[in-house]
Amino acid sequence: MLRGGVGHATEAIDRVVLDADERYRRRIVMTTERGSKILLDLPEATALCDGDALLLDDGTIIAVVARPEPLIEIAASDAAQQTATMARLAWHLGNRHTEVEIVGGKLRMRRDPVLERMLIGLGAVLTPVEAPFEPERGAYRHGHGEGVSRG
Repeated sequence: MLRGGVGHATEAIDRVVLDADERYRRRIVMTTERGSKILLDLPEATALCDGDALLLDDGTIIAVVARPEPLIEIAASDAAQQTATMARLAWHLGNRHTEVEIVGGKLRMRRDPVLERMLIGLGAVLTPVEAPFEPERGAYRHGHGEGVSRG
């Protein structure tokens, strides 16, 4: 696996477009945009990020692209209390083991009507967005390794 920012994605001959769950795997068969089947087989579950690339056994490079998902962007309604409000909102989401992404001073999560009502009640302003989702991977949900081949 080649992490983003190293320029390898520009050398890619194909791409896999995956949502956040599909990009956090240890072992999965993926189909590229051109129809090739590849096997991701890593020693431990690993988060693939938008811009990463997969280096196949034969030297072929496949770009990893994050598929846009329906998300909700969360901001504080009271600018004067933004830090305290955002900390409280993040605590409530974490207490419910909700995956979140931090984007600037806002949070993003997958759409969930129950959690959205809770957040509004806690002083959040919610904005629906369609975007790639790169949730924070907790202290125990990270990994990196090798192991990609044609399936």
